[in-house]
Amino acid sequence: MGSNSSRIGDLPKNEYLKKLSGTESVSENDPFWNQLLSFSFPAPTSSTELKLLEEATISVCRSLVENNPRTGNLGALIKVFLSRTKELKLSAECQNHIFIWQTHNALFIICCLLKVFISEMSEEELQLHFTYEEKSPGSYSSDSEDLLEELLCCLMQLITDIPLLDITYEISVEAISTMVVFLSYQLFHKEVLRQSISHKYLMRGPCLPYTSKLVKTLLYNFIRQEKPPPPGAHVFPQQSDGGGLLYGLASGVATGLWTVFTLGGVGSKAATPPELSSPLANQSLLLLLVLANLTDAPDAPNPYRQAIMSFKNTQDSSPFPSSIPHTFQINFNSLYTALCEQQTSDQATLLLYTLLHQNSNIRTYMLARTDMENLVLPILEILYHVEERNSHHVYMALIILLILTEDDGFNRSIHEVILKNITWYSERVLTEISLGSLLILVVIRTIQYNMTRTRDKYLHTNCLAALANMSAQFRSLHQYAAQRIISYTCRHLRRYVYVLDKLYFPHSHCSTLQHCFSTLSDNGEELLSLTCSHILRSYASSLFSLLSKKHNKVLEQATQSLRGSLSSNDVPLPDYAQDLNVIEEVIRMMLEIINSCLTNSLHHNPNLVYALLYKRDLFEQFRTHPSFQDIMQNIDLVITFFSSRLLQAGAELSVERVLEIIKQGVVALPKDRLKKFPELKFKYVEEEQPEEFFIPYVWSLVYNSAVGLYWNPQDIQLFTMDSD
Repeated sequence: MGSNSSRIGDLPKNEYLKKLSGTESVSENDPFWNQLLSFSFPAPTSSTELKLLEEATISVCRSLVENNPRTGNLGALIKVFLSRTKELKLSAECQNHIFIWQTHNALFIICCLLKVFISEMSEEELQLHFTYEEKSPGSYSSDSEDLLEELLCCLMQLITDIPLLDITYEISVEAISTMVVFLSYQLFHKEVLRQSISHKYLMRGPCLPYTSKLVKTLLYNFIRQEKPPPPGAHVFPQQSDGGGLLYGLASGVATGLWTVFTLGGVGSKAATPPELSSPLANQSLLLLLVLANLTDAPDAPNPYRQAIMSFKNTQDSSPFPSSIPHTFQINFNSLYTALCEQQTSDQATLLLYTLLHQNSNIRTYMLARTDMENLVLPILEILYHVEERNSHHVYMALIILLILTEDDGFNRSIHEVILKNITWYSERVLTEISLGSLLILVVIRTIQYNMTRTRDKYLHTNCLAALANMSAQFRSLHQYAAQRIISYTCRHLRRYVYVLDKLYFPHSHCSTLQHCFSTLSDNGEELLSLTCSHILRSYASSLFSLLSKKHNKVLEQATQSLRGSLSSNDVPLPDYAQDLNVIEEVIRMMLEIINSCLTNSLHHNPNLVYALLYKRDLFEQFRTHPSFQDIMQNIDLVITFFSSRLLQAGAELSVERVLEIIKQGVVALPKDRLKKFPELKFKYVEEEQPEEFFIPYVWSLVYNSAVGLYWNPQDIQLFTMDSD
């Protein structure tokens, strides 16, 4: 460091850093600090260079760890930074570039040192280094001032109070990064931390009053998506004579340190193009998510979560209840727009989930919007490209849909929004379709993908729950959406018969039936061959007589029989034997969804009746099935009623004529003939101890997405490096 540009590899030999970490005490008033902080070096441009910076910092840190108890130089550096921040706001107003530049450099050094300290020592040891008093060399006192707490308060004040200008952008990002680093102890523990210095400092004491202001500032940073100023534009204007030494140093910072703002972490996904990147917004969002997911302290709830749960719209003039702490107001329209535009990132989707789930003001506002397609379409696109997304991102997107579908108004309104030319949907050209029908198509596709690939029970359960919530409000379903509802149900009905065939007749070698299932395409629309239909009919009586017993008893007997027949060859039980319960659950739910639609909105959905009649032969096979016969009553009635009307109309009817007969028949069908069932309603509830899921997830996002921060992957304990 110092008044000459440096390379990362030269840092361990740098005379100023050697003095900082050496055996000689440096007073906070020593001119040395101005020399140390007047540095520039080419910033890391890759994960390899970030690793080099980390390694170079480690050697300096270890020397400082050894000598700081005698020198107190770390405390002196902190005090130099603290004293400078008191004048930072005035310096920004006065455009004092040099002062802000040097203050940033002080914070940059502190952040680098703190990151290594945290990865190398316990919290207790860290506190000792930050509570050192110069007047008692070599000793620590419980009464000494706590510089770590002062530093945190100072960072919070810097983030919330310093105006965001070209010359302050860099130090604002660095302040947020330093707070993330301070909280990074969690990365080095397998278990969720429930008592730590983060709880001690952030949830009580002088930092607590900054809670609502910090959350509000971080949210506005996310909303504004401010890009960094162009290199060199924010430090000094170009001088015709080339400037002097200070200009050279400042431009070195502009072209060097700024480079780090376009970087992701090790193992990150494809980086956002620099011209679209907002380091401040990205870092702010990550810090906000980390704060929101801190566990409650033993004697106090997480105040940052309280702030997120209770903030209101700037246009809401109603008073805040006195019982709610850490309240503030923010522009909901701007927040909504930013959330709609940023859903390509995991962290923006997680923020949307957090706000919808925890803040009733936000949820009410969003559900009242008349442009919900701006929010729903990006979520559907995440689910549609499920193969390209990590499982956590898909899960969050799905839970957002489930929360939205809990509202009947949402379920009605999405069928009134007509979309044109959905280019990202490639299975079929959709020139015009309602948002509701598109949502159905994407959710069914997600279930299908999950059942054939990931086989995650929670994922398909939540998909089906979202469809069930919508089912009573299905309106004017697109013919393709109606077809997919029925064909997906039929696919599982066929699969169900196939699995039973393999269980009860393991040596029948029903190759035709097996071939029919193995060659079904993803959209499941192929009809079974005549041979397969014949097999279904021939097996129907024997299968359903067996199924008249309790299903679990039947499955147990079949499993024991099958296991006995395979025991001689010591072959494990096949997967399809274990799948029977899952298939039955899916069939049951799909039949309930169809029944709910027929019972509540039959007259609005002629395309669904048409698709049901087209596949009626298969549904009729399950009319008396003990697991489904109750829910099949209405479906069978509709099939029988409309089949009779089609027979009366004659043979070789066109599609248009069939739909016309269905529309006429809907009016003639007495509504009281359809049996009423309890309304299908599912509500999302977080699992017990949700922090066990969310804290590793949030920190994996920090690890992969934080700007200019590197952690050695071998040191990470919280999550495995191949996890999402």
